[in-house]
Amino acid sequence: MIARRDSLISLGGITFRPAKPGKETLVIISRRSGDTELARLLEARSRTYYEKDRDCPLAYEPSGEDFVSPCLGEADLMRRILAPPAFAACLTRSLPRVPADASASWLHTGLVTDRSDPKLAHIDGLNLSRAWMLEGIAAGLPPSDPRARALRAAARAHRDAGLAGVTGEHYEGGHWLGTFAVYLLTRRGV
Repeated sequence: MIARRDSLISLGGITFRPAKPGKETLVIISRRSGDTELARLLEARSRTYYEKDRDCPLAYEPSGEDFVSPCLGEADLMRRILAPPAFAACLTRSLPRVPADASASWLHTGLVTDRSDPKLAHIDGLNLSRAWMLEGIAAGLPPSDPRARALRAAARAHRDAGLAGVTGEHYEGGHWLGTFAVYLLTRRGV
């Protein structure tokens, strides 16, 4: 049961603000379930919180413990809310450094130096979640937008780097990275 109070949502006894990066699943659920009131609330809050954001600091990532990118999560959410032309303008403001060529070098993959370290293992998850978000962001742009090539190139690089850690060799990543890999490889988020 989903309960709404002002700008908060309670789902299964957990209360949170909708439309935080990574909460794009709620947008999908509300639309598929036919809950137009919840969908409108999520869309309105997403626009209020994120539509005017500028120059999200990708350079701050990874912090060493991240497994989801706040900047890419925000962009992935907004591509679900906005029509492709409006999303393209939003992306220009929020991630202005996405190039118009097919280069992946604008967003370096995270390097995991020790997969038995519980914090460093998060970087494999960051690479995987970045990959699915980059694919989704590219899919949300108008077909002629040249940035889609760079987004897809970066997605491939992050996918390859993240999948290298999905081995089960170490518990630190082995107990959860597989779920990220399945989400990525099934393209459920695109």
